[in-house]
Amino acid sequence: MEKQRTIKWKTEFSGTGLHTGNKSTITFKPSAPNSGIKFIRTDLPDRPSVPALIDYVTDIQRGTTLENGEAVVHTVEHVLAAISGLRIDNIDVELTTNEPPVGDGSAMPFVEALLNAGIEEQDMQKNYVIVDETINYKDVKRGVEIVALPLDDYRITVMIDFQNPALGSQHSGLFSMENEFVSEFAPARTFCFLKEVRSLNSSGLIKGGTLESALVIVDENLSPSEIKNLQKELSIPGDVTLGDNGILNNKELRFNNEPCRHKVLDVIGDLTLVGAPIKGQILAARTGHASNIELAKKLRKLYKKQQLTKKYQATPSSGIIFDINAIKKILPHRYPFLLVDKITELEVNKRIKGIKNVTGNEDFFIGHFPGEPIMPGVLIIEAMAQTGGIMLLNEAENPESKLVLFASIDNAKFKKPVKPGDQLVIEMKLLQKRKNIFRVGGAVYVDGNVVCEAEMKAVIADRN
Repeated sequence: MEKQRTIKWKTEFSGTGLHTGNKSTITFKPSAPNSGIKFIRTDLPDRPSVPALIDYVTDIQRGTTLENGEAVVHTVEHVLAAISGLRIDNIDVELTTNEPPVGDGSAMPFVEALLNAGIEEQDMQKNYVIVDETINYKDVKRGVEIVALPLDDYRITVMIDFQNPALGSQHSGLFSMENEFVSEFAPARTFCFLKEVRSLNSSGLIKGGTLESALVIVDENLSPSEIKNLQKELSIPGDVTLGDNGILNNKELRFNNEPCRHKVLDVIGDLTLVGAPIKGQILAARTGHASNIELAKKLRKLYKKQQLTKKYQATPSSGIIFDINAIKKILPHRYPFLLVDKITELEVNKRIKGIKNVTGNEDFFIGHFPGEPIMPGVLIIEAMAQTGGIMLLNEAENPESKLVLFASIDNAKFKKPVKPGDQLVIEMKLLQKRKNIFRVGGAVYVDGNVVCEAEMKAVIADRN
């Protein structure tokens, strides 16, 4: 029953963007309950905004970029980590350019600004994404894996192994966001390898990077002349030395495993794009922005499904997404033409599974056929259409005010007759989407055998 949180008053922080090199001021402002996190470009006409959601991620090259029309914001992960780490749910983040200031390369400057603004509870309950099954992403070639496991809390464990003497294998774990985030993880700075510096610079990145905003891990030996050339090429002020602790200029680590702790910070920031605080345990090996984002996509789908169930399903039941009462809130159909009894599986915008129990009391058996009851094929198609319609209506913001109108039926095949006592298992998939025109397809099973299959085209329209 934890309440949502925002800040008490506005606060700001100025500096230079890490990759763009643009002078930047970030301003945090309180926001209303259920409004979420939103980035606002105050330097552009009409102040366009982009929600901090996985749907708006367009680039993950050395950072996470969000884009919504003209509103583009680079390297948002440290800002999001600070917001999420302080358990803030609703906030407006205004920017005077396309990238937040990098500060010292950690989340601490943003954390300090937000704490100075004060945090207050709002009169609205938090919405969590509850990890109730194992969800994972794996890249075998790169040895990357990130997993979400059920847990009635939020914990993160990360392992890195760059096969570099200065780093070695490192582990780190956050077990209490409230007690550990600010002191143990927010100060952890970003890092890169010396071999990467030239390529990052030639790719148009790290234009605002300095030795004060990142740790540079020494992974090659350079002669004094090569160091001078590097210093000149990158316009690094002051002296540059390889040092003897594995960090350029002998920079001291804030923690023995600071690089790994920064990876925890990146995971927190990227998973904030799920759009809700997480109840689950995250285990990550050799993770980066790409794998974080892939897991965030899967958690976002889980969250959408849980929110739909919460909205329409009054009494949660194991194995049921929507019961008949929930279905009546979504579909306009009623007796004797409501032909789906419950929804047992749903992947938003992807697939759905419904059940229709066929009994001897069905009206259509009176005349189809006397003495030889068989369910009309057109009604089996209708049951498929209604099941697919539930999946499509969940695309709409207010499904109760919409209708799914089917425009065509293609490749319909009837394999076996359906008789009283049969249970129809209806599986439908979204095949294509173009604006408000959808193509769905699927099959109907009885006792594991296909009795009907078809494809359909449909549109979503307003109810009169």
